[in-house]
Amino acid sequence: MRKEGLYMKRMLSGIKPTGRVTLGNYIGAIKPFVSYQDEYEMYIFIANLHSMTIYQKPADLRQNTRDLIALYIAAGLDPEKVTLFLQSDVLEHAQLGWYLGCMVSMGELSRMTQYKDKKAKNEVIGAGIFNYPSLMNADILMYDPDYVPVGEDQKQHVELCRDIAERFNSRYSETFKIPEPLVTKVGGRIMDLQNPTKKMSKSDEIGKGTIYILDDIQVSKKKIKSAVTDSDGHIHYDPENKPGISNLLEIYSILVNRSIADLEKQYDGKGYGEFKNDLAEVLGEELEKIQTRYHEIMSGSYLDDVLEKGAQKARIIARKKLAKVERKIGITIRKR
Repeated sequence: MRKEGLYMKRMLSGIKPTGRVTLGNYIGAIKPFVSYQDEYEMYIFIANLHSMTIYQKPADLRQNTRDLIALYIAAGLDPEKVTLFLQSDVLEHAQLGWYLGCMVSMGELSRMTQYKDKKAKNEVIGAGIFNYPSLMNADILMYDPDYVPVGEDQKQHVELCRDIAERFNSRYSETFKIPEPLVTKVGGRIMDLQNPTKKMSKSDEIGKGTIYILDDIQVSKKKIKSAVTDSDGHIHYDPENKPGISNLLEIYSILVNRSIADLEKQYDGKGYGEFKNDLAEVLGEELEKIQTRYHEIMSGSYLDDVLEKGAQKARIIARKKLAKVERKIGITIRKR
């Protein structure tokens, strides 16, 4: 794609509709795309096939999927700039996932973090948990992206994808572009408000440490004000020794688009109470804007129209790529 005569590099990302969207999802995976959409040719898909690795009630999955798409748009993503679609609407993902799954070893799959973590906890592990990296490889390589934005803890996925792409290219000739991981710095890993040593999670059983984007705004503001910090009282960014206040500084920095250093100067000599109150107000204003736009989007057929348009555009690319792959591996025996 070109913009004003210049080539725009392509970026691709997917997010699973498992559970309600949290502030961590918004800051780490959704909000950055608003700025990326003017810099890159962006393809963003809702990874609902990946969501099948854990059981969800069908009604919940449908609602979570629609909520996630609507929140992407409510956050500022412009469907005229970004190709937004459902993974399941492009059948080629699953088919390419099978082909690439035949090129990855069980050893490689067994070293993936999600599988290792569940195995270490002696959890019942479905085959989908073991095999999902092959589908993820297909998700990425289908669209020849230059960049795949990930958190520091997700780089492993892109590294395996790069290995498989190079393996395929070596065996069958040049077919896939080798993607680069784009690691988000500030805001890439928002932590739990009550336990800032662990990541903010959709599956937070108690709920006090997680802010959900569509929850009551006053409840969310209270969670900020009651967030765990420390007894030091000094507003300084130090994730190792001061994880609580450092986490809040990251949240604040992203929401107001200012550097952490600027915020440290602003609150030099001030207490945690004032800092938290100000952050709660900033968060409240952000949530109000998102929720208002979300309800507008959900009230008509706009969402379905966006998804259909996005799927049509994605299918054109996917069909060409899959046909190319099938010719090279010998699956195709007749002209199409």
